[in-house]
Amino acid sequence: MDTRIQFRIDEETKRLAQLMAESQGRTLSEACRELTVGLAEEQRKSMTHDLWLTEQINAAFDKFDSGKANFTEHDEAKAQMETRKMKIRNRAKT
Repeated sequence: MDTRIQFRIDEETKRLAQLMAESQGRTLSEACRELTVGLAEEQRKSMTHDLWLTEQINAAFDKFDSGKANFTEHDEAKAQMETRKMKIRNRAKT
């Protein structure tokens, strides 16, 4: 089911927006609809990412709680990261 959105803007803003929309071959309503659909899609992506992140965090805590977590010391993690970066840089050069 479609729904209707109404909002108020001043006449000059509406006139200029209509001119811009028309110059792009669409109506102001179409432009507003596209903006709204785009905003909704961004929100969907954000919510999907938030859900994924929550699942990852919960899995990490479950692993920690079960005693199956492996911890890497800071200096070792830095060294591993530098090794990975060097491999990537070397691939980019070839």
